[in-house]
Amino acid sequence: MDVAYFARGKYSPAALKDINHLFRDYRTGTVKSIDPKLLDYLYSISLKLETHKTPFHVVSGYRTPATNALLCRESSQVAKHSLHIKGKAVDIRLPNRNIASIRRVAVVLKKGGVGYYPDDNFVHVDVGDVRYW
Repeated sequence: MDVAYFARGKYSPAALKDINHLFRDYRTGTVKSIDPKLLDYLYSISLKLETHKTPFHVVSGYRTPATNALLCRESSQVAKHSLHIKGKAVDIRLPNRNIASIRRVAVVLKKGGVGYYPDDNFVHVDVGDVRYW
């Protein structure tokens, strides 16, 4: 997806609607509003990495509470009160970039949480408290 979600000092409702759909819980199809600060965080990452023309791959965006509970049962790495449930977190990767470089940039930006999952080939970013794991 290539959309301008922010222009002339305002977020675009139409673009945000499309982004919300992209970030939906793919297990249930449920759509939730994604925090625009999370989109700003992703934009900052892409600027620092100079990859603003390369789309992020969204591994996991919004999760319903039921989906999150299912994932908690399957893995001890999933937070019971994940910010994915609130539309404030996303798990990502970028083509032609290793996830270690994404992690480094996200940590330097200090805009929220950063989780590093090399075995699963993704980085978690969220707009909660600044913390790293």
